[in-house]
Amino acid sequence: MTSPYGWRLCLGMGAIALGLIACSGASEPSESEVPPMTRERCEAQPGFAFVPAGAFLAGSDAAERDYGYRISAAAADPTGQGAAEQRLRDRRWFDREPDRQSQPLEAFCIGTNLVTQADYGAFVTATGHRAPGISAADYQAQGFLVHSYEETAPYQWQDHQPPADKLNHPVVMVSYDDAVAYGAWRGEQDGVAYRLPTALEWEKAARGPAGNYFPWGNTWQDDATNWAQQGDYSTSAIGTYPLSRSIYGVEDMAGNVFEYTATLLDRRGTPVAVMKGCSWDDLPGFCRAAYRHTRPVDSRHLLFGFRLVLE
Repeated sequence: MTSPYGWRLCLGMGAIALGLIACSGASEPSESEVPPMTRERCEAQPGFAFVPAGAFLAGSDAAERDYGYRISAAAADPTGQGAAEQRLRDRRWFDREPDRQSQPLEAFCIGTNLVTQADYGAFVTATGHRAPGISAADYQAQGFLVHSYEETAPYQWQDHQPPADKLNHPVVMVSYDDAVAYGAWRGEQDGVAYRLPTALEWEKAARGPAGNYFPWGNTWQDDATNWAQQGDYSTSAIGTYPLSRSIYGVEDMAGNVFEYTATLLDRRGTPVAVMKGCSWDDLPGFCRAAYRHTRPVDSRHLLFGFRLVLE
């Protein structure tokens, strides 16, 4: 399929988006084959929110990045904020964000909520697809080990069943291809086609046309979402934090879990997915809609979830 920006989006590991690797066996649809999304069609689909066509302010400028460093440092070490901020700046966490600019987008229809453990459970039961989880060896091999393997225990499924106390929490410990497989199955059940949102679609759904830093505005609020110092230092039930609902009615657009997007890049021959949002263990600056990072598409982690877009 073709994104609104002319990128080639291939929803599998065999091809990389943004034209880096061509889509094998795919053909370019004509404009007549891809009618624009309408509010009526979107709102007829339960659990989805309409985001109208039009430009929005994407990315960040120096002022926003500076703010991200300051609020993160203040949260991390209030008594030594200057040193904490310098440590963050030395890592260049926010310096790699795309520059702030007006970005046109076609209308799209995005899931109001993250896919839950219960949602994914229906898929596993119906198809026999592998349950969310990962072995200790595979987890260690991933390399990004801020959390020990022991901390994955509350999210590991047992006997192909989701954790009973997290049925309404976002599903985690799934890969990019697991997310795509769920979308294909769910589309068959609903008689429609689903995909992951692009990084820009996700960003607009989170921040609105004016380019707000957060779903609720430009000023950080400690109680607005599930982050490192708010909540149980774990995933939370979907829609728990009303302030993290965007102007389009899309829930959890800051905090709770990072989300896979359909935007893929090539990192030294390895396909990586652009991740958006922030997670329950993050500092405030990472919860800005402009923030993004990448992870290999076969990653399975207790911080990574996803939502769908109606094609």
